[in-house]
Parts: sequence; C-alpha cells; structure tokens
Amino acid sequence: MANAFLKQFLSRDKKSPKQSAVGLGTFLGVYTPTVLTILGVIMYLRFGWVLGQVGLVKTLLIVLLAHAITLAASLSLFAIATNARVGVGGAYFIISRGLGVEIGGAIGLPLFLSQALSVTLYAYGLAESLRFIWPDLPLQFTAFLIILLVGALSLKGATFALKAQVPVLALIGLSIFALGTGSLTGTVDVSTGAAVAAGVPFWAVFAVFFPAVTGIMAGLSLSGDLAEPQRSIPRGTLAAVLTGLVIYLLVPFLLGFGSDPGSLRSEPLIWAKIAVLGPWLILPGLWGAIFSSAVGSILGAPRTLQALATDRLAPKILRRTHASGEPLFGLAVTMIIALGAVFLGGLNAVATVVTMFFLTVYGVVNLVAALEKISGNPSWRPSINIPWAISLLGALACFAVMILINPWATFIALVVELGLWLVLKKRVRNERWGDLRRDIYETIVRWGLFRLSGRPMTARNWRPHPLVFVSDVSRRLDLVQFAAWFGENRGVLTVCELVEGDVMRPDIDLVTRAEEMDKVLKDAGIAAFTEVDVVLDVARGVISVTQANGLGSLEANTVMVGWPDSRQRLIAFLKTIRPLKRLNRSLVIGRLDKIAPLHEGRLLEIHIWWGGLQRNGDLQLLLAYLLTCNIEWRNARIRILSLASNDLMVERTRSFLQQLIPKIRINAEIDVRIREPDSSIREVMQRESAEADLVLLGLACPEEGKEPEYAERLVELTEGLPSCFLVHNGSLFIGELVTPTAEDESTEEKDEHTQNNLASPEDSVDKPEKIGSAKLKADEGVISPESSDPD
Repeated sequence: MANAFLKQFLSRDKKSPKQSAVGLGTFLGVYTPTVLTILGVIMYLRFGWVLGQVGLVKTLLIVLLAHAITLAASLSLFAIATNARVGVGGAYFIISRGLGVEIGGAIGLPLFLSQALSVTLYAYGLAESLRFIWPDLPLQFTAFLIILLVGALSLKGATFALKAQVPVLALIGLSIFALGTGSLTGTVDVSTGAAVAAGVPFWAVFAVFFPAVTGIMAGLSLSGDLAEPQRSIPRGTLAAVLTGLVIYLLVPFLLGFGSDPGSLRSEPLIWAKIAVLGPWLILPGLWGAIFSSAVGSILGAPRTLQALATDRLAPKILRRTHASGEPLFGLAVTMIIALGAVFLGGLNAVATVVTMFFLTVYGVVNLVAALEKISGNPSWRPSINIPWAISLLGALACFAVMILINPWATFIALVVELGLWLVLKKRVRNERWGDLRRDIYETIVRWGLFRLSGRPMTARNWRPHPLVFVSDVSRRLDLVQFAAWFGENRGVLTVCELVEGDVMRPDIDLVTRAEEMDKVLKDAGIAAFTEVDVVLDVARGVISVTQANGLGSLEANTVMVGWPDSRQRLIAFLKTIRPLKRLNRSLVIGRLDKIAPLHEGRLLEIHIWWGGLQRNGDLQLLLAYLLTCNIEWRNARIRILSLASNDLMVERTRSFLQQLIPKIRINAEIDVRIREPDSSIREVMQRESAEADLVLLGLACPEEGKEPEYAERLVELTEGLPSCFLVHNGSLFIGELVTPTAEDESTEEKDEHTQNNLASPEDSVDKPEKIGSAKLKADEGVISPESSDPD
C-alpha cells in the first residue's frame, strides 16, 4: 500500500507547468512555512522539558503518536486536495465543501481562533528566548511587541514574508548541527532512561508538544495563493512532515546525551548550554524559526476569516484586502485576538488550548476524507487515493487523544462547536456546490432499506405511510396536515398533485410546481415529499401512482383524498377501493372544515362510529390513537359509538369493547345503544357528533355498478357533520391492527363467539374472514352506518 501511494505521489503531474507569475510554488508556498512551523518554538524551548518529564522512551512515543496523527491528516488532505481545487481558507474550505457550510463554519471559527492563538504561542516562545540575554525582560510586554512586529511584516504580502523565511532554514540546520556536535563531544554523564521526579501526566506533556506538529496547516492555509495547490499541497506537506519526523526522532538522543533530566526540566534554553558556541549558533536559528512560525500563522488566520466572510459566515468587511493582497480587516481581528491571548499567562497554557482546537480540525478533515470514500461518491476521484480506514483511524485517534488530554476541555470544545453549528444552521443559505452529506444519507438509506426488506412486516410494526392526492396543495393543506398527524411525524408522507393532461404539453412545468409545493409545505411546517404527476384520468392516475410509489419495502400504504367537488369524482374514488385493496392499500376520504384554532380550555373530542373490528374498526381506532400522539391533539377524548338492533347485541358489543379497549391500551369511552326506531342513522350521528372535533366512519367496498348509489348515501350521511374521515382498511392486516398482544390470545379464543357477532355487513360479499385464529362472519346485529340506508 505504501509503495502504491509513493508511486502515485512521485509520478503525478510531472509535466505540470512551473509556478505562475502570480502564484506561489511548492517550496516557497508549502514546504517552507510548513517545515518552519514544525521546527519552531516547541522544538527549541519545550522539547527538552518533554524529555526531562517523561524520559526518552515516552518522548519517542509522543513523537511517533503525534506524527501518526499528523500524517493521517496529511494523507487525507492529499486526497481532498487532488480531488478538487482547494480555494482560499485551506482546512475550512475543505470541510465546508465536504460537510456543508454550517459544519465548516462550526469548525472554521475554532480553526481561525487556533491560528490566531498560535501567533501568541510563538510570540511567547520568542520572548522567553530573549530572556537568555536579558533575564529581567517582561514576558507579556515583549510578546505584545513581537505580535505587533509580525503583523507589520505580514502587511508586506505573503510572497515577501515567505521569501524572508528562506534563510531561516539554513540557521535551523546550523543550530541542529551545533546541538549534535556539542552533545557528542560534551562531558555531561546522564542516564536518559532515568525516572523523573516532576510527575507531569503523559497526556499533559503530549498536549504541550503537539502544537509542534500542527505546521501542516501553514501551507494549507495559503491554498488560495498557490499556483498549483493540487500539486503543491501534497508534495510540500509530505516533505515537511517527513523532515520534521526525522529531526524530532534525532533531537531527543542529542539532548539526552548532552544533559540530565533535572536540567532538561528547568532550563528552557537547554540547547544553548549543550551546543557548540552555545547561544551564538542556537539563538539565530531559534529566533528565526519562532518568528517565521508566527508569520506563517498570521498569514493563515486572516485567510480563514476571509473565506468565512466569503461564505457569509462572518461580516462582509472581512473580505476586503490591502494593496499587498492581504485581508486587511481579517489581519486586524487576528491581531486583536493574538494580543488579547497574551494575558492567558504563558507558553504552556496557550499550547494546550491550541492543541485542542487543532485536534478537532484534524479529526474532521480525516472524517471528511473517510466519508467521501465510504459513501461511494461518484465525484470522489482523487489522484492520490488513500484507504478510508487510515482516514477514519486518524479521526478516531484525534478525538481519543483530546479526551485523554483533558475530558472537560474536549467537552467544552465540542459544545462550543455544536452551538456554532446550531446557530449557523439557521443562517446559512443553500449553496450551489454539493457536499457529501447527501452521499452519506443515500448510503444510510440504502443500508436501511436492504435491512428493512429482510424484516417481515407485521401488524405490530404497521404504521400509516400516507400518500395524499391533491389538485392544489394550498387548497388541501388541511388534509395534508391530518395526514402528517396520522403518521405521527414518523411515517413517510408523500403529497402528490395530479394534473390531467399530456405530459408533453409545454405549459406544464413539473419542476416549478414541485418547488411551489415544497414552499407551501415548508411554510406550513409540514415535512413531506412532493411530486407532480401528469395523468390522463385522475382515478386511474391514483392507481398508477400508488403502484409506483415507494422504494424497496418502504412504500405508501394509506391513500388519502379530499372530498371531491363533484359527485362523479366521488364515484371515481369509490371505484378505486377494490384495486387499492388488491394492492394492500387503505383508502381514507376526508370531508373537512378548514382547520380552526384548537379549542382552549376544553378537551378535543374524536368520535368513532363502530361497525365492527374486522372491517375498518381497527384502522379507525389506530388513526384516532395516532392523532392523540400529536401535541395538538394530546389528551383528546376518544368516544366509540355503536348502534345495535336489539338489547342482546348491545350487551355483546359493549362487553367485547370493554374487554378489547384495556388490552390494546387505548383510552376510549364506550357508548353502545339501541337504534331509535323513529330516528335514522344520519339523524342519530348528527345529534351525537355535532360537537365533535373529528368523526371517523367506516367505508365499505360497494359492489361493482353500485358506486353511484353508495356515493349518494355517503353524501347524505356526512352532510352536516363536523370534519370527518371515511376509512377503508385495505392493508395486509385487516382486523389485526389493534388486536391484543400474544399473551391475550387465549382470552381472544374464549371471546370468539362475541367477535363473530360484532362483524358488520360492510361488504356485500358475506365470506369468512380471519383475525388471529377466529373466523368471522357478517352479522346483522351491529348496524354499520356506512353500509345502511340513512333513512
């Protein structure tokens, strides 16, 4: 795998043109700022302290672990940078284009803060080193002046500032040579593996060291200034990381041979005491490295802020640039933060804060690369292809190390970033670029659908997935709202506008109509999928669209339509009952008043006119219960009303319902009475349900050719009622949607005779049906309103 990667890395872009006149090349734009940031303040002023605290073996472990995390992040950056051009903002640009602007902003703001704090970190380091010459030098005041000087230099422009860093490379090499010479020729006798007395925890020492390897962001932050970022970022970064790794593995041996643990812990400038010619060769390299690291950070931070402003996540004024090309106002904000951080108290305190922020950024960059690969995004075609496992392990390592360093700081960092994401999520606009969230969602949905298809559907799992047909969604918004309530905002709700005509008609704009539907539903706060279908005939269109709806085993199971404007349309809807039942789809027809404000000060009432459990009664009960699960209908009063032809049937029906309702755990009142001989069913219903907020009635399947007569009865039956739904259960589980659980089966068998007597003649075909182990036959004892003559 390593050979394959190196082959990709070394062979790509051999014929790329040289640096353009206006862009930075690999050496000056990436390698120089990266390696100088890596070989900076921590190496000179804190690496001896690290060695003195934990000994040689643990120091090497810290170096390898820190570089492993950095290398994983680097490889992820290579993959991302060679897949698409990296614009201004470096890591923020990568994250925002991968996971979305709001997530990019939630990470980008801490990234900017960490870059600004890095300036303070390096300023403190330089101030400490100056104390070698002037012991009484005030640290905070000196760091303050250094930050001002670095800011002034950056105004000369990135090219000028970076060219000024080139001689520093030679000074650093000379200082390392002097350290090695002094260590190998010195007379100090130490045992590098000796135990230390300080006892600083391993992970606290790691936190102090880790900023030494965060230099990979220095070159990446200048991505917008590079002539060829896709070529320069991988090459320059890898060369700098490997250079740093070799040096950081060598220096502990040199320090260990040249000093003892006590001196390493107590002497910040131990290099100057070990090296040949002491401070004369060490201090120039130290000052140059620290100063150049500060310059690299102060060049990167304003550009991150500029990218945030470009995406409207920061004030527009931060996009403005100086005559030199530097983001002027972004530089001013960076300076203010860096100067304010001087008062944090010292180098170690700033280093720990910077570590936490950089680990978060590294972790998310790794995560972006891993998810791009795992999701199978077709546009993910990087020239340098990294196995997703490396990126994912790098991300997990970053978050794990954060917790080990300081769990509370990790928690606070994540809470801050989550808060930023929640705020930005409400503010950001839809961008023209896509991000990998869609690929992630598609991968999860595909995985879930295949798992779902392997699990059999049962009555226990059944829930309404409504498919609502409308001619104009704005006119039928009340119907769509009830569909969302019936789905308890967990079912899959689809709203379909049917347009009669020819799909080739130029005046039918399906895309525009779908967008208008989305806007209406969004304004109403209803989560639903929308589609517009052109059909030659509405009734046949309902059947065709219903058959085509769904993906895998997740499909609409409840068709809902509003009360039609014409009798012929109602007849057409009734003719769909039989084919829908063949497709195992239920039909619900709503005759609704406009949704009025909920009654305050009294409980809402839902009336169910019971015609029998076996046909429609179970779905009526389930819909009523699901309605009460919504906050708008919570604690609504459910009343089950039934009319019987004689006292015996009154007693049997009441007894059955009184046993059923507690077992299915639905709170409902039962009202069973004899039909009054001088009152029609319609009159009784209108009198009893006049004050109800919703009425649920069963819907029979009329004989072929009898639909006009049945339509006439339904019109008369529902006339004068409040909002009502006619419900026909065509699902796979007729009569079973609210049956008692398995432990009650023995009781159900004892009540078989009672259930038989409760079946209603909703269908003209009197055939045996099954619920559990009981066979039911139609019974004339319970009067079914929807199948009886209203007069």
